[in-house]
Amino acid sequence: MADRNRPLEPVTAPEPDTLPTEHDRTRRSLLARLVAPLVVLIGVVVKFGAFVLKFFGIFLAVGGYALIWGWKFGLGVVLLILAHELGHYLEAKRLGLDPQLPVFIPFLGAYVALRNMRFDPWVNARVSLAGPVVGGIAAAGCLAAAVSVDSDLMRALAYAGFMLNLINLVPIAFLDGAHVLRSWRVLRAGGGRVNPSDARRLAAIVAVVSLLTIAGLVLGMLAAHVPQDRL
Repeated sequence: MADRNRPLEPVTAPEPDTLPTEHDRTRRSLLARLVAPLVVLIGVVVKFGAFVLKFFGIFLAVGGYALIWGWKFGLGVVLLILAHELGHYLEAKRLGLDPQLPVFIPFLGAYVALRNMRFDPWVNARVSLAGPVVGGIAAAGCLAAAVSVDSDLMRALAYAGFMLNLINLVPIAFLDGAHVLRSWRVLRAGGGRVNPSDARRLAAIVAVVSLLTIAGLVLGMLAAHVPQDRL
């Protein structure tokens, strides 16, 4: 039987098993920085529609990337994406097509729309490869600047540029690599030209240019890699 006259002892709540670590707090902070600009972007697009993405997408992209990585790196990434898209645009113009100016979609990249274009495997391959080629040249320019002034920022931009253009050559979905692969298959089968031998010759050119571009981008990434002890 309990002693009713015994004084009650204070009861303390049990301590939680685990407390938030510094890693957890950093992860939550990064998630908040990612979600905030997306929420703002969705609100702006809902209010003003496609007009915003078409004419102000590049500025929204700079602002979005800057919130995550700082304005210098954010601006550099957007300019590298712009170089890639201008490669598509200028090659399409040179071939007599009717391309639209690049449209930026923050956090997703950008695209160049081609109006009234009939599928031509040789033309499609050239326009698709022009983006990674020009983008790779822009990244190489960043690497040259990094070596010249010993800038880890420019070296990081170069690495990002090489990587983004290399990813674009992966032959899946809507990436440039998928368009190149489709064009190459048609040409290799003898399609797209009156003379099948001409088509197969162009298929070989597409394959060689693609492989050389991939090799150049991989070598660029290796050259631009920043050792962990310098980060």
